[in-house]
Amino acid sequence: MNTPNQSPSSIDENEITLGVGMGPLKFGASMDQVRVLMGEPEEIEESDDDDEFEHQAWNYLDEGYSLYFDREDDYRLSCIETDNPGMRLFGQAIHGKSQQEIQDLMTANGFTHSEIEKMDTGEVRLSYEKEMIDLYFDEDQLQFINFGVFINEDLEVQWPA
Repeated sequence: MNTPNQSPSSIDENEITLGVGMGPLKFGASMDQVRVLMGEPEEIEESDDDDEFEHQAWNYLDEGYSLYFDREDDYRLSCIETDNPGMRLFGQAIHGKSQQEIQDLMTANGFTHSEIEKMDTGEVRLSYEKEMIDLYFDEDQLQFINFGVFINEDLEVQWPA
């Protein structure tokens, strides 16, 4: 059932697939491929010299996405951060859900090993390290998610097929 402002394609576009991407955005895509799908970013941030990983972040502020391209991965899409209210995981809308509701959803889908950390800024971060997803809550409501391509135990990137 779609809400009046939500077409089926917008639901598909905001569906997070762990280790793969979100909707048509797939980890491993080149900057040119992302540009075709998303258009020009509203801003591009370069990593600081003291950052552990050199990267570019493409920010699509109106849509609520930041897309990360790491230099060591030939600037392929490796991470997505979103606060888009239409974000979905395992077919369910998740923006604004409580930490317990998200943990229940993850458990129902076979993901039980998580870590919880209270941030200096007051938010709570719920992390599933193996699944490469961090979920951030403010006042027990999911605000944004950061998720990336899977990395194996040898620290090798596992690009989706």
